[in-house]
Amino acid sequence: MKKIRKLGQKKWLVTLVWVIGIVIVWEIMAFRVAAVKRTPENILPHIYQILYSFIDSSPVAGGQTALMVVASNAVATLLRAAVGFLLGMGLGFVLALLMKLSGIIEKLAFPYLMLIQMIPILGMAPIILSLTGDIGTSRIIIAAILTFYPVAANTLAGLKSVETEKYELMYSYAAPKRMIYTKVLIPACLPYFFTGLKIAAPMAITASILVDTLQGDGGLGCMLSQSLRHAMSIYVFWDIVLVSAVIGILSTKLMGWIEDLVSPLKRIDRQIGRRGGK
Repeated sequence: MKKIRKLGQKKWLVTLVWVIGIVIVWEIMAFRVAAVKRTPENILPHIYQILYSFIDSSPVAGGQTALMVVASNAVATLLRAAVGFLLGMGLGFVLALLMKLSGIIEKLAFPYLMLIQMIPILGMAPIILSLTGDIGTSRIIIAAILTFYPVAANTLAGLKSVETEKYELMYSYAAPKRMIYTKVLIPACLPYFFTGLKIAAPMAITASILVDTLQGDGGLGCMLSQSLRHAMSIYVFWDIVLVSAVIGILSTKLMGWIEDLVSPLKRIDRQIGRRGGK
């Protein structure tokens, strides 16, 4: 029983079990589709067919292979998502600080933040596009908006989580407000801030892909639409789905790695872990 519990605590093993389970269910459904459809690859191909399309040298569009199409368009989509993500991150963090400084700002801004978050991406995209008149700018703005709320809300929660005793200690030393923020509040809110980043990173990528479908000037979403309309191999669609899922997972992991590097609490945990190991 103890061995089973220890195995259950290993994250890589849990992930492996989930992956195997998804593969089994996928293959069962693929065989089922193949039994009732004449062209099952257009509905649900086998996983080995999707993986083979990455190394297949057959051109699918403009002399490019499926891998080349996905890679070149992924760069464009990720760059726009990254710019929007960085903008949303910076604005969300600053707004959280302002809401902490002033209750009036919090009461004015927070309801609108929630309202914006409730609007579907595909409903927001045409509005932003009509206002900016540029699809590239629209992608960046929407990625920023979707990053903005999780970062602002989580950072504000972190700023409010500081215990009263810490304030009293800083006040007893006659610490100015700037020092209270830099020495107490901001370090305390970093775990919450990175939680917001972990939520926002895949959302920004997803938003950029969805907005790509509005106009045909490149990007993963544009290729996604073209493959669904059979303007190129349908395997491009499945390649994009797989690549997007991997990128979304890696973006969340990247935020975790950065948190481990910059967070004071994470550094303390690592030091305690090393001492415990000795």
